[in-house]
Amino acid sequence: MIKKIGIILTVGLLTSPLMAADFMDATWAKQACNAWNKTSILTTQLAQMPGDMFGDGYKWIKNNAGRGYKMIQIYRDGNGCGAKNAIQLTISDKGGKAMCTYGGKPDGKKMNFNVDYVMHATDKNWTCMGTGSCGVMGSMMTGKLKFQGPKMEAMKVMDPFAAFLKLTGKVPGAKTACKK
Repeated sequence: MIKKIGIILTVGLLTSPLMAADFMDATWAKQACNAWNKTSILTTQLAQMPGDMFGDGYKWIKNNAGRGYKMIQIYRDGNGCGAKNAIQLTISDKGGKAMCTYGGKPDGKKMNFNVDYVMHATDKNWTCMGTGSCGVMGSMMTGKLKFQGPKMEAMKVMDPFAAFLKLTGKVPGAKTACKK
């Protein structure tokens, strides 16, 4: 009886949704998507932005090339990782909020760098940005965060951008070597 309970407990632990993912793998991306949807500065400000620093009422989520969504792909540099290990978050306008509707491996949709983003950094720099120790502008200016996409747009939404970078530190994930 004790053996059966041990086996059931072991199987339960191995299939538990609380099991830590590897940092920036597909499981982590799904968890990051869920965390995005629980972060009001991302869901609300990126959809409304009534008081942005440029004062023009800019709505980040509406700049989507008419597709109804924006894509963010991120990945780790070094540790056997790279662009081949990128993950994707798809952000859509849902009920007047910027909601993450997909988190996982890139889904094959073509990136449009007038509206979409690719960001990558080393594990050390992701850790720094994830704790908030490295600011957004400083990370971009010093090359800690490599960035492709609409930079002026990112500047318009600096507070949500900072919240997104901190989100990478809030979603647990082991920074192990990437699987090939």
